[in-house]
Amino acid sequence: MTDKPQLVLLPGLLCNARLFAHQCRHLADAADCHVADLTGGDSIATMAAGVLDGAPESFSLAGLSMGGYVALEIMRQAPERVERLALLDTSARPDTAEQQQRRRSLLKLAETGRFKGVTPQLLPLLVHEDRLSDSPLVDEIMAMAEAVGRDAFARQQTAIMNRRDSRDTLEGISCPTLVVCGRQDAITPLEISEESASLLPRGRLVVIEDCGHLSSMERPQATTALMRDWLLNR
Repeated sequence: MTDKPQLVLLPGLLCNARLFAHQCRHLADAADCHVADLTGGDSIATMAAGVLDGAPESFSLAGLSMGGYVALEIMRQAPERVERLALLDTSARPDTAEQQQRRRSLLKLAETGRFKGVTPQLLPLLVHEDRLSDSPLVDEIMAMAEAVGRDAFARQQTAIMNRRDSRDTLEGISCPTLVVCGRQDAITPLEISEESASLLPRGRLVVIEDCGHLSSMERPQATTALMRDWLLNR
């Protein structure tokens, strides 16, 4: 282990290390990056415990979407180990009834052997409408989802549907916290991030323009620049 900051990155639903490829590559001079595997647990608490078991003793923590849910659970389980926190396109709220119904529909689709149909249905929610014709980006998202697979998808959706309300946790987070949201995020709209930032004692909200839900892949340069500033400004 080097004397650089240790950065643990938490991917979202149907995502793996590819979600943070640009950040890991271009922040390597500023931090040792570790992308957690969130495919094995079927509860947010189990995922968080697994991350903590494999993480450095103290570290900076960033999570996108589902990764943000896990990050907030880590802040409940071991806040003393986290030096700074970044919440990207995520929510501290529990699922609404409508969101849960949508997840059940996707689970049913996957269970009937049509898992490849899940990501095309999700794509208009995941990226800005102008990026739907960006074949390299779309192909990378599709390949990432296929690599995560149907079984992990089912476990992750179960975990997400049963997550708790974390707004009370936000109020107790004392470390510097960066909140990032794509202006056109359709899954966690801007008002959700505004709420989170308002509840954080040391929260800072930054909006990325012309960007949907997967900010680290859609606008990688902007996301990486924000994270560099967050890492290095103590």
